[in-house]
Amino acid sequence: MQQARAAVVRQSGAPFAIEPIALEEPRDTEVLVRVVATGMCHTDMVARDQQYPVPLPVVLGHEGAGVVERVGRAVTKVAPGDHVVLTFASCGVCDLCQQGRPTYCRDFFARNFGGTRPDGSTATRAGDAQGGALHDHFFGQSSFGTFAMASERNVVKVRTDVPLELLGPLGCGIQTGAGAVLNALRIPAGASFVVFGAGAVGLSAVMAAHLSGVTPIIAVDTKPNRLALAKELGAAHVINGAEEDAVAAVKRLTGDRGADYSLECTGVTKVLRQAVESLGIRGTCGIVGAAPLGAEVALDINDIMVPGKTVMGIIEGDSVPDVFIPRLVDLYAAGRFPFDKLVRWYTLDTINEAAHDSERGETLKPIVRMSGGAAEARAA
Repeated sequence: MQQARAAVVRQSGAPFAIEPIALEEPRDTEVLVRVVATGMCHTDMVARDQQYPVPLPVVLGHEGAGVVERVGRAVTKVAPGDHVVLTFASCGVCDLCQQGRPTYCRDFFARNFGGTRPDGSTATRAGDAQGGALHDHFFGQSSFGTFAMASERNVVKVRTDVPLELLGPLGCGIQTGAGAVLNALRIPAGASFVVFGAGAVGLSAVMAAHLSGVTPIIAVDTKPNRLALAKELGAAHVINGAEEDAVAAVKRLTGDRGADYSLECTGVTKVLRQAVESLGIRGTCGIVGAAPLGAEVALDINDIMVPGKTVMGIIEGDSVPDVFIPRLVDLYAAGRFPFDKLVRWYTLDTINEAAHDSERGETLKPIVRMSGGAAEARAA
């Protein structure tokens, strides 16, 4: 058993509690990772608060980065000492995985939100080997701890000349925003694009659109600091949705044509309607914002049918992580994808402060360091 510390959620909406845990040795296709740092995402809070029915008690965290500690005997993709980013889980054998669409794996929800391995077992126990079982395998990793158990499918080997502690968010939030632009919507250079919600996902979409030559890029939010950063990262125009009609402003900024593409990143139903209404003829709206299960939105059918609009759901940026995450790392290293400007650092012991700051919009992308921080990450 591997001894570790982790943030455990035992009741709906309760604070994260830092507890000693023990993890089993990796099974044949599993990878034990010493976690260096883990990004915090809105979905962690959604699960903590039971808007998605993840079983409790549970170790959350799904944007981990670390160093491979040990591997199962059938693992060939990575070896001890490799630097890895942890991403979402998929089965690898269903028709959609086989088609290169792992974000739409037919077993996606169970593998990412079920709180166990596919066979119903867990790798994690409270306290030590004699403690009670804890739910884990959140997004195939449960990386809010000093060690995490992942599978060969959801570890991505990355280059070692970039700060490992920075890379965890590429496994979910950053990949979601950038992938929505580059993989799902495939927005061409010169097309107009509006992002509703300038958080970490929305600003990742802004950066991806900027490096692709999309113009104009428009960002909508209600927080001036986020809008200022959106301009710094490539948005030509920003709209404060608390001060003016966002749909009317988008129409004005696009010469009354409406946007060619929009992306809804907030999970707020009335904002989704604005994202659809801001489109022009043949426009496409992508949805990445996580709303509570059962949330519904009212749309004007004729506003979709007559102008030929498209509304599409996007999970994890439609990415193939083993291809897309290293690509994002390369873009960052080349100075073309500066997602480090979104980050604020926390420790495992201050994880509740990270959650508080994220929910209040004071931090765009919290990253929780598990131990020594930058120096240890670079030396690992």
